[in-house]
Amino acid sequence: MTTRDRISTSLLDWLLEPENPIVRYLTLRDLLDRPPLDAELAAARAAAHTSGLIPHILDEMQPEGYWIKPGYGYAPKYHGTVWSLILLGQLGAESSQDARIEHACAYLLEHALLKDGQFTATGSAGTGNIDCLQGNLCAALIDLGCTDQRLDRAFEWMARSVTGEGIAPATERHAPVRYYASGKCAPGFACSANNKLPCAWGAVKVMLAFSKLPRDRWTPLIERAIAVGRDFLFSVDPALALYPTGWSDKPSGNWWKFGFPVFYVTDLLQNVEALVGLGYSDDPRLENALNIIRRKQDEGGRWALEYHYNNKTWLHVGTKNKPSKWVTLRALRVLKDAAASIN
Repeated sequence: MTTRDRISTSLLDWLLEPENPIVRYLTLRDLLDRPPLDAELAAARAAAHTSGLIPHILDEMQPEGYWIKPGYGYAPKYHGTVWSLILLGQLGAESSQDARIEHACAYLLEHALLKDGQFTATGSAGTGNIDCLQGNLCAALIDLGCTDQRLDRAFEWMARSVTGEGIAPATERHAPVRYYASGKCAPGFACSANNKLPCAWGAVKVMLAFSKLPRDRWTPLIERAIAVGRDFLFSVDPALALYPTGWSDKPSGNWWKFGFPVFYVTDLLQNVEALVGLGYSDDPRLENALNIIRRKQDEGGRWALEYHYNNKTWLHVGTKNKPSKWVTLRALRVLKDAAASIN
């Protein structure tokens, strides 16, 4: 059964409307599986990069390759270099379509990547490295088409920081490579932002990044890190999200609010996207989460916008609790990939 068979004609027509060139392009690419040289896809790709949100964000970039403030790019939220690149990755921007994207990726790697492979928000390995930042940036750079070899170092660090291989405990203050009491503080997704407990939001970002890395680049170390992440995310029913919460006795309600874009806050939809992308779509422990995704679809086949960053970042994505092309695209992409993997 093709994707077109699973999506009503009216829903497909809605997603393909030219007024949103990015959603149109991503629908053709990700839902209808148009080949890269397909004429309609090529036209949609060009339109997405020459009108609307992608060129608007790139026009705000400084000639040196950063947004707003030079340096590590974490500040200001959610307009700085870090957030702009994460957003561009989720919008489907590609370096092959605009040289400014490659320039910005190189700037980030030059100014925010430390020698051991950590992305830093502060310039320090001690206070500036956390799983959600590392995962988000690794995923974004892959999506953007970054081919800089320094990205391999970032993935290597991300894997090591999960497994703990070659990294000393935070208490060994004189060790050349160690965890720190703040930020990423121990193996297995432990984070001071979650009261030093494993952070599922960070784990989802890390696993999503690994899912985007081509399989021929999975080293034995990365495979071990993926196994750690898989076991952690499946340690509870993903539908319930009963992961460790350092400052509360219950999970964040944001797990069940589907939105766009997705920054360090995550949702059940992104958790499923990561696990499906890693090849676990046939795991029965995903079924309850997949059912929640399906139940959120309205009678017209659409999903509502339940979480957004309107007035906080470069774009306005719609009205809360109203049908959203962005969220509908996210949900259909996950369900399609889950079904394709099982079949």
